[in-house]
Amino acid sequence: HACDTATDDAIAFGLQKQARAMVIVPCCQAEVASFLRKDKALQLGRTPLAELWRHPLHTRELGSQITNVLRCLYLEASGYQVTVTELVGWEHSMKNELIIARYTGQKKRSAAQRLVAILEEFGLLEALGTRFPVEQKAAVGAEPA
Repeated sequence: HACDTATDDAIAFGLQKQARAMVIVPCCQAEVASFLRKDKALQLGRTPLAELWRHPLHTRELGSQITNVLRCLYLEASGYQVTVTELVGWEHSMKNELIIARYTGQKKRSAAQRLVAILEEFGLLEALGTRFPVEQKAAVGAEPA
């Protein structure tokens, strides 16, 4: 259980150590929400999807969802099979997402492509691209080496 970027630090540590499995309970995903808030007016004019984060509560919740989706895609692009489930019932906690990642060695190019596409779509590539480094070849669709 780790707050804000500590979850990403733990994932990076697990990848560096080539962990066979990771069990992650993320919370306090405020960073993406802050980036969404920063460019809200520009995004509202660009796409009707920006309505998803027009209100502060929705910004926070969408930021949380995007953060965890990016984490899952990053793990899949790094060779992990990912399952997302509840840690406990919703009646006990609103923050109860459990990400289970098991190393298979099969790096999914499509996950890397989707990760980059989501970062670009939400204007997060510059801010978060280094947090989720995927091989450029995989991200742009070239054949794996």
